[in-house]
Amino acid sequence: MDRPRRRWIRSLLIVASGAVGAFVALGIPANAAGPVNGTVVAWDGLTLRAGPGTWADKHGILQNGTGVVIACQVTGERIAGNTRTTDRWDQLTNGWYVSDAFIERSEPIGVCTGSGRHEGSAFPPVTGGSAVGAWNAPVPYKGAPGFRTAERPDHDGVDLAAPRGTPIRAAAAGTVITVQCNTSEQSCDVDGSAQVRGCGWYLEIRHTGDIVTRYCHLLRRPSVAVGQWVEAGQVVGAVGTSGNSSGPHLHFEVHTGAPATRGNAVDPADFMRRANAAIT
Repeated sequence: MDRPRRRWIRSLLIVASGAVGAFVALGIPANAAGPVNGTVVAWDGLTLRAGPGTWADKHGILQNGTGVVIACQVTGERIAGNTRTTDRWDQLTNGWYVSDAFIERSEPIGVCTGSGRHEGSAFPPVTGGSAVGAWNAPVPYKGAPGFRTAERPDHDGVDLAAPRGTPIRAAAAGTVITVQCNTSEQSCDVDGSAQVRGCGWYLEIRHTGDIVTRYCHLLRRPSVAVGQWVEAGQVVGAVGTSGNSSGPHLHFEVHTGAPATRGNAVDPADFMRRANAAIT
């Protein structure tokens, strides 16, 4: 190879190296287009979970020293682990989650842009905004523990009493997947009663990790639409008493799967306490 050609190739390599350095300086993840390898550092083993928090269903244990392949990260419950203290959770390439607080790795990880394990379901993927925002109480009033009590074993949520018209805010960022009138009467635009059946005007929001929150007995049709992305704290409706309700309040549910069912309902009070957004 002649000297001018060698000098040209050397210059090209120097320019390319400088470009890569510029991308790193701008904070663009080096692995944005690919997975990252990691190793479990947890003496008693690391739990695989269905979502980014200890509230999510368990799916087995990874022993200390096990290798994992990480697809991307989401924000979830803050954990103090053996490698770091962080609110980052690693979504593995098989769709399950582990806390990054127990993972040893040498590369940065990109942010998840889809819903993960349930990507092929009938529900739209969680997209837009941040992966998971901070959790907050949907109304500024606390309620009494009421999840599946002895008196109401079928009560899958917590009732938060609040004045009529109080703004209801999204408990976290996500995609609206349901806006519906559910009543045994002809309309949800009237006050309900103990004799009326149904949730009245209600909506559901699907969050990263396939967490679904449900908001019932709204005053009027929710102010958001199916498919709309909402940020944590964004107003989505107003407190009312439509459906099976004897006074203004918000019936609030949390589910660890999509679609939301009785089988994946969890105690909202416990969930929100763990998310540093107590509602009772």
